[in-house]
Amino acid sequence: MLAFSDIVDYRDFLKAFYEKRKAEMPFYSYRMMGDRLGLDSSYLYRILQKKQHLPVHALPVAKEMMALSGREAEFFDLLFSATMTKDKNKREELVAKALALRDVRRHTLQEAELKLLENWWIPAVRAYLELNGGMVNVKQIAKDLCPPITEAQAQEAIDILLEVGFVKKVASGKLALTETHLTVGGPEKKMAVRKFQKQVLALASDSLDNVPVDERNISTLTLSVDQACFDDLGEMLKEFRRLVQKRVDASKNPNKVMHLSMAFYPVARVGAKNGVLQKQEECENDKKA
Repeated sequence: MLAFSDIVDYRDFLKAFYEKRKAEMPFYSYRMMGDRLGLDSSYLYRILQKKQHLPVHALPVAKEMMALSGREAEFFDLLFSATMTKDKNKREELVAKALALRDVRRHTLQEAELKLLENWWIPAVRAYLELNGGMVNVKQIAKDLCPPITEAQAQEAIDILLEVGFVKKVASGKLALTETHLTVGGPEKKMAVRKFQKQVLALASDSLDNVPVDERNISTLTLSVDQACFDDLGEMLKEFRRLVQKRVDASKNPNKVMHLSMAFYPVARVGAKNGVLQKQEECENDKKA
């Protein structure tokens, strides 16, 4: 399916679904999709061409057919309602709600860009440059990071950021940020992220002793959950992270660089029949992995 950032009309979902199915099954047709939705094939074609609208009664079937749930289903419903309403103010309100559900745009890291994840202070230097208006003062940058780094490390971070294009020089001699949010794919890249995350979590542990309480916010919960609850909490964490990124994007005058670490992991498993819960020895396997 299309990413949220590529969708401007609820019918984009339907067209993307049809094209995907057609690519997987060459014999898939408008008639087959129309039969599922209870629509004539010619009428469905006009819907996909954005010349007609999906009947209200077909909405639940359409979402089930496309396996839309959660945020995607809500996004679909809001765009449909926005398209159908004749009230301009209501339409704008619905579109705004739909856009708020979109993911932030992310830049996919290439091999050379994995240098960004070699050390925790490289992304930190990049964020710091936003705070000080892009002023390049290696000595001050090294001093202001928590914990402090060497001037050589600060300079190396700037060199890497310039090399991979995540900051750029502007006419004033300052540096400006380019892409904001990053994502990584592939086994080598995932290992780089894992190494980076270990560094970040170590900093979180150190902050308990080295950062005043009023400058940090660390809390923990120990929970007993079933699989359904585990899955729901995982989705809630994803949604929280998305909301955090959107809120940060809206920050007008940032004056500090923060790390936010979210960790949700097992500390005990109880064996049960029918494989409902994993066997205790799997904990040991996880430790070795």
